[in-house]
Amino acid sequence: MKKITKLGAVSALSLIIGASAAFAENVRVAFIDPLSGPFAGTGTNGLHQFEFAAELVNEAGGVLDGDKIEIVAFDNKISPKESLIQLQVAIDQGIRYIAQGNSSGVANALTEAIDKHNRRNPDNRVLFLNYSAVDPALTNDKCNFWHFRFDANADIKMDALTDVIAKDDGIKKIYIIGQDYSFGKAVAAAANSMIAEKRPDIEIVGDELHPIGKVKDFTPYARKIVSSGADAVITGNWGADMLGLGKSVIENGFEGPIYTYYAAADGITAAFGESGKGSLRLVAEGLINPPASERAAEIYSAFKEKYPDGNVSQGRIFNVIEMLAKAINQAGTADDVVKVAYELEGMEHDGVWGGKLKMREVDHQLIQDVHIHAHTDENITFDYDNSGFGLVAESTVTMASADIPTTCEMKRP
Repeated sequence: MKKITKLGAVSALSLIIGASAAFAENVRVAFIDPLSGPFAGTGTNGLHQFEFAAELVNEAGGVLDGDKIEIVAFDNKISPKESLIQLQVAIDQGIRYIAQGNSSGVANALTEAIDKHNRRNPDNRVLFLNYSAVDPALTNDKCNFWHFRFDANADIKMDALTDVIAKDDGIKKIYIIGQDYSFGKAVAAAANSMIAEKRPDIEIVGDELHPIGKVKDFTPYARKIVSSGADAVITGNWGADMLGLGKSVIENGFEGPIYTYYAAADGITAAFGESGKGSLRLVAEGLINPPASERAAEIYSAFKEKYPDGNVSQGRIFNVIEMLAKAINQAGTADDVVKVAYELEGMEHDGVWGGKLKMREVDHQLIQDVHIHAHTDENITFDYDNSGFGLVAESTVTMASADIPTTCEMKRP
């Protein structure tokens, strides 16, 4: 591939971003995620992607009359309690936009706190830009006007995964395992329900949860999986827990497919290497191999030039920033978050990494294409972790679960 500059990557943005002005202010976005502890790698790489996405928008002219988007980092140590402290710090600093994604437990705490804050402080409201926390409750019973989810929720992803599983006649037994918190429980519930509906002949031979971020040795879990006779494993594990579980399962002799949500990048791809080939399957949005477009390839190349050890592992982050910029421009203000929110809901947008995007009005769940990817070293344009291994899409569900029902009863200001 020819060497591509970042200037080329931002050219398409100029159609939706206003021209620069001599005097500009920053539109600040608080990034509240783990920057220390066992999930620091995931949080740090996510921060770099947010910063780079903002930089692309800013180089294309910023928003409104040349205002810049600025990402302000807050370390929540993956703790809901610490997240609420950092949320208040961000609000006290005048920040109106909150971005978070790692841990649905944190997201549940934040969305409740933001809803309460906005009801009590109508002149100082904030928006919650959820880029990765996929507990279905966040856009169902716990939905609120201030929360927007840019990732497909756990049910949407499980729907796509179980479609693939249902077509595999070789799968007769499945073991479900995950982290013991809201997301892990949601994955298990969806897997049980959808497998029973689509393949009632499949036996669930294991269904358990383990403490999040605290298991040092997954050998006991791996041995149970192998001894169960399972043909496949389903897990929503992420970060160090995904790596620990997956490596242990494979090393203990499991040879079937491991269906996952987050088994890539942040050191995970390199650590699995050859051992993950033919085994790891990951459900996610966005096309990397092959790149969805020349523009996508340009952005990825420019990101790798700036962050040689980084990965564009959460492409939806770029959608967050582009759609936020578009909403601010259409609202004509960054200060009135109610106007910005009304521009976001119902918004249709061309995704950076391919496909159409639509922020569904009824529950603020982004509807988009979902792909099942395989961990491989074949046909790789962009690898992860400089390992030679990456993800190649094996199947695609277009505008996945666009008509999925919701229990959301949203109250609008």
